[in-house]
Amino acid sequence: MAAASAFSMFSLEGQTAMITGATRGIGQAAAVALAECGADILLIQRDRSNTETQKKIEALGRKATIYTADLSSQEEVKALTPKVLADGHKISILVNCAGIQRRHPSAEFPDNDWNEVIQVNLTTVFTLCRDIGSHMLSLPPSPLTSRRGSIINFASLLTFQGGLTVPAYAASKGAVAQLTKALANEWTSKGITVNAIAPGYIETEMNTALLKDKERLRSISERIPAGRWGVPGDFRGSVVFLASAGSAYVSGHVLVVDGGWMGR
Repeated sequence: MAAASAFSMFSLEGQTAMITGATRGIGQAAAVALAECGADILLIQRDRSNTETQKKIEALGRKATIYTADLSSQEEVKALTPKVLADGHKISILVNCAGIQRRHPSAEFPDNDWNEVIQVNLTTVFTLCRDIGSHMLSLPPSPLTSRRGSIINFASLLTFQGGLTVPAYAASKGAVAQLTKALANEWTSKGITVNAIAPGYIETEMNTALLKDKERLRSISERIPAGRWGVPGDFRGSVVFLASAGSAYVSGHVLVVDGGWMGR
């Protein structure tokens, strides 16, 4: 069988991707990029009030379906995959992009905030990986790459660093990297690649407090070799790469997209 052209290796035509956290920011950019490459998209949102991403995808001629779940509720997360699969979807791409942040001095960090961050950023990620991964294992492998699916989790610079006043976030993102590697060890041989993307300092709502702190903003910006903070569009290519046949031999990897921060 002839090898596929480099261009065709990045096509997602005929595939369905499920993504959390796509109402804005990095998640929205990722969802639209996957649609631009041919995928239909299942958007997991807290409610249906925000249809901006859905409209952007439909304007591309792709299907975009909203399913609702409160990712801080383990009961709702566990009920999500059976509901989606009951509608007949065959999901070959999963992107876990949703995440939350809570800031307190560690000596005063409330249990409720700790538990909520761990639930959304880690337990929800595991539950969806487990449930959608089980579904992917039932799919026939691609004749081109022998892959059944691709899972992309979102880690962070705090996967590697401790941060300040964000112990729950740092713990959750460190664990996401280890979860990604553990699943890759089990599933890569079965045709499912599992990788993570670790964003650097990005201009999103999650970083509003840092962007408003002139001293922190200056010290951070001076260290970024790219000379600027990232923007959501900087993740379009990395998400498509990890979702596509172009990354068929990449698994268990944490791809840092940070403008060079970690190399400093």
